[in-house]
Amino acid sequence: MSLVAEVERALLALAPQDRAAVIERGIVSLDDDGATQGQIDAAWRDVLRGRIDDIERGGVELVSGEESEARVQALLEELRR
Repeated sequence: MSLVAEVERALLALAPQDRAAVIERGIVSLDDDGATQGQIDAAWRDVLRGRIDDIERGGVELVSGEESEARVQALLEELRR
């Protein structure tokens, strides 16, 4: 039996809550690039600052939540055709 098959078998034998915890840790490990929480927070602040700058200089069109949802629904309908 391969290592992957063994791990899968062991995982599926766990209680649902334990299985979820193991899976969550695995997913988190895929995103672990060594960045500290402070670095991640700083990167998000940069993203937000850029978006605010786009709004303030008129570089983006602001729409209501209802309009945004309508546009998404229209795009989804178009993709389904």
